[in-house]
Amino acid sequence: MTSLSQSDMAQIMNVAHALADAARKATLLHFRSDGLTADNKAASHFDPVTVADRLSEQNMRAILADLRPDDAILGEEFGPKSGTSGLTWVLDPIDGTRGYLSGTPTWGVLISVRDAAGPIYGIIDQPYIGERFEGGFGRAMVEGPMGRKTLKCRAPRPLSEAILFSTFPEVGTPAEATAFRRVVPQMRLTRYGMDCYAYALIAAGQIDLVIEAGLQAYDVQAPIAVIEAAGGIVTNWQGKPVLNGGQVLAAANAKVHAAAMALLNAQ
Repeated sequence: MTSLSQSDMAQIMNVAHALADAARKATLLHFRSDGLTADNKAASHFDPVTVADRLSEQNMRAILADLRPDDAILGEEFGPKSGTSGLTWVLDPIDGTRGYLSGTPTWGVLISVRDAAGPIYGIIDQPYIGERFEGGFGRAMVEGPMGRKTLKCRAPRPLSEAILFSTFPEVGTPAEATAFRRVVPQMRLTRYGMDCYAYALIAAGQIDLVIEAGLQAYDVQAPIAVIEAAGGIVTNWQGKPVLNGGQVLAAANAKVHAAAMALLNAQ
């Protein structure tokens, strides 16, 4: 892990909040606006990108070029930039562009900083609600319309009392969907379509599990930082690190994580 001084950590947090502020302004400029359209980045399905996605990332990159020029960047819309500091900013300018296009307030901006071992600090920001979740460097906080409070994941409970979220009911490949459907009947409640906001709800102690597949590195870095800071766990479906995306199992605690993982891997 990269060794950072208190002043280094303070500066990184200040820069991260500056990025989140800039992304809020850029995304709200176009949210629920007349005539908002999207380009499709995929040939086989609808993977939208809007002018707001691009503007959000461009504005964040401009701040990093000014304040953290030696750091690397990995962004969804404009790819990687190399650096020399050993730190990489991982940016998802709008996580949940489908929700953004639909006018729902469940999309968000994901900002994280990682070293060679993984994310060390992250922010999940929901601009329209004005809610910002942060985790890392000994902090686990949310600030929004209900004030500022410490983030803490839920205590263990049986799956029969637990709440599960996933963005898509299909959950990846047919085989992954079959594994996911082994978990669903054991839950008290399963909900869909929340994108990154579901991960924030784990950190806030509202839900127990998020299970997804087919994610990218920029989808998971900030949720890992925020959830782990709040006492939770984020791995792949086999309990291994999930820094580059793929299958994701995020849990409020080790007990519910183990129970869900057993079902996902049952034969």
